[in-house]
Amino acid sequence: MKLLSVIFVLVLLAPVLTSCKKLVQPKDCSDIHHQDKTRPSGVYTIYPLGKTSAVQVYCDMVSEGGRWTVFQRRMDGTLNFYRPWDQYKTGFGGAAGEYWLGLDNIHQLTHQRKSELLVDMEDFDGKKVFARYSSFSVESECDGYALHVSGFTNGGAGDSMQQHNNMKFTTFDKDQDAWSDNCARAFLGGFWYGACHHANPNGVYLWGAEKKHFAVGVNWYHFKGHHYSMKSISMKIRPVK
Repeated sequence: MKLLSVIFVLVLLAPVLTSCKKLVQPKDCSDIHHQDKTRPSGVYTIYPLGKTSAVQVYCDMVSEGGRWTVFQRRMDGTLNFYRPWDQYKTGFGGAAGEYWLGLDNIHQLTHQRKSELLVDMEDFDGKKVFARYSSFSVESECDGYALHVSGFTNGGAGDSMQQHNNMKFTTFDKDQDAWSDNCARAFLGGFWYGACHHANPNGVYLWGAEKKHFAVGVNWYHFKGHHYSMKSISMKIRPVK
């Protein structure tokens, strides 16, 4: 009788236990992958701070082993990235197209788990390259959202992030760079500028080679220099295994 009672209780609890499992909210695309390894790349909802912090992101389930949470994406120039501090803090755009996830969310994702960074890019001739970093984190707003990035692996792009290591984030209305002027205002973006940049992924979308204006485009210096604006670029993170 005792065995039958235990079996009866387990049968009754099974739906509850199953539903509880379904209520676990994914914090990033790595969690989504672990829930179902057959899920393709696409737009998903994650919860960096728990169930009250739902945000949509693009999950890259293919590149370099997949599981990447994309926090920055340029692909067609439809979205203006020359924006003020409060928008870079909270995020803008849409995960189905061009967007910026928001510094608060990036901080939470990299503060909770040790993370790595992948930067994919393509020029207008169809050449695709990448830069990968084994360690990537962003501090809180109190610390200026300072960037820490290291452990470079070259996928043809070259290392254009080294100059930005340990830099705070700068926008045209909040100057935290190492230059006497404002890098964001001078180079029409928002980024972890030093004095000023080798990478300007949030610059103006200029459709390739641009000789008239210096370093204001979607630049990755060690790939195409300061006079070439990428066709596409995306920055993505995932927890280190």
